[in-house]
Amino acid sequence: MAVSQPVASSLAVNKKEASFLQNENVRALLLFLLSLAIFLGFWEIGARAGWFAKGMPTASATLKEFWWWTTNPFFNNGPNDLGIGWNLLISLRRVAIGYILASLVAVPLGILIGISPVAYKAFNPYVQLLKPISPLAWLPLGLYILRDSEQTGIFIIFISSIWPTLINTAFGVANVDQDYVDVANTLGASRLRTIFKVIIPAALPSIVSGLRISMGIAWLVIVAAEMLLGTGLGYFIWNEWNNLYIPNILVAIFIIGLVGLLLDSIFAALEKYVAFGRNS
Repeated sequence: MAVSQPVASSLAVNKKEASFLQNENVRALLLFLLSLAIFLGFWEIGARAGWFAKGMPTASATLKEFWWWTTNPFFNNGPNDLGIGWNLLISLRRVAIGYILASLVAVPLGILIGISPVAYKAFNPYVQLLKPISPLAWLPLGLYILRDSEQTGIFIIFISSIWPTLINTAFGVANVDQDYVDVANTLGASRLRTIFKVIIPAALPSIVSGLRISMGIAWLVIVAAEMLLGTGLGYFIWNEWNNLYIPNILVAIFIIGLVGLLLDSIFAALEKYVAFGRNS
């Protein structure tokens, strides 16, 4: 029995819809949107009903403030009244400088530690001694030695982001398949050429993984450090706390989270790329 054209078209549309809803990314997006709607609804109702602490702003009021700050990000009414865009750029500048300096030290040193047992035994005590120290414990010392809040912020980022990159680099280099090195030696490659053409490419996924972790820590630490340094997103949060205006604190928290998500996504894509390049 032949199926009529309208019925066939309807079946094709239903099949496409079913296939669309079975897509993992689509289902994840729908679940995210549903959970976000539930969260915002609970927040709005709870704030209006007084379920939370006194003075807790509603979700709608916070979103309204978020919209205002993101559409007016670059006003300048003096050093203590900057738009959130300027504060974000200040924080990103400090993170970028400290992070790049840390990477320039950590990657070469990690390669040296990874390929040399002597270097490992010599430098490992420093790593194990300094790695567990909270970055904020260095803040008073940095202020005392450098006598400059900007340089101190960069120093805090440097000292906090160096360890994951160094450790992951050393681990990746030390665990390169020895067969690769043996083949390079058999072909007469020099030690330096073996390092750049064999060891570093093989260890690149571990190096990028360390860089990704270091960036997350750097972005985490700068906000806490800036509460005492002045300017930046950390100072913005502290200043709004002194003004007892909670919506602006929440706005800054959302922006910090969004920027952190963006930075992590960039490194996740890079990590996937180098892993794919190694496996291909």
